[in-house]
Amino acid sequence: MNSISPKGLALVTGASSGIGAVYAERLAARGYDLLLVARDEQRLQVAAARLQAAYKVQVEVLKADLTLKADVLKVEQRLRADSKISLLLNNAGIAADGSLAVADTEQLESMIQLNVVALTRLAAAAAARFSLEGRGTIINIASVVALIPERFNATYSATKAYVLSLTQSLAAELNGKGVQVQAVLPGVTRTEIWERAGIDARGIPPEMVMEATEMVDAALAGFDQGELITIPSLPDAADWEAFVAARFALGPNLSKSSAAARYK
Repeated sequence: MNSISPKGLALVTGASSGIGAVYAERLAARGYDLLLVARDEQRLQVAAARLQAAYKVQVEVLKADLTLKADVLKVEQRLRADSKISLLLNNAGIAADGSLAVADTEQLESMIQLNVVALTRLAAAAAARFSLEGRGTIINIASVVALIPERFNATYSATKAYVLSLTQSLAAELNGKGVQVQAVLPGVTRTEIWERAGIDARGIPPEMVMEATEMVDAALAGFDQGELITIPSLPDAADWEAFVAARFALGPNLSKSSAAARYK
């Protein structure tokens, strides 16, 4: 596909529903051509036709199951080779219900493959090319459970903590290279992820559940403001800044030649 947009081509994973579908709509409205990636090709084709007609952008569909390495490599190679791609949205992800002790470990491995391994490989491919070109955007969808892992099950929370940490480190590595990096940490968002994980979202207090459209609009507002970390429901950015400051205050004492006196 030859991109006709001066903004280039936005590659969106998990684009067939939920957060990914809303991002696809918003990015098309901003003038990006789209490369929509998901397992459900039929839903992607329907979305592509609608977005092309509504926003007069070019939309391509790429069927891929990012729990499968062969499909990840297909998308990764496209990222490395296609200079039209100017934005990567790493949105594809799944959740799992239940504690680690009773979990289906095959399901957990599949979740780690999607939430961690695929995301990392795609981010690495985008970072390699974007940094050479001196431009580009990488947006990774994490979760607030990265900050409060005790509130949800161990493995999902850990995958999202990984996404947060990866994004923070990646931003430091790409500093000064013209690449904008953002991690978005949604709270509970009304999408299909809960049903697919076997979780009844009706038990969640409604005041904790945000619509996907509002979440994405807030995330894009944070992006426009140049935020590295965007927490759409957090009222006061100073609370996050205090958290970061407290973390950095630990820095001088995290690695020393002798143990702290309290351990002697």
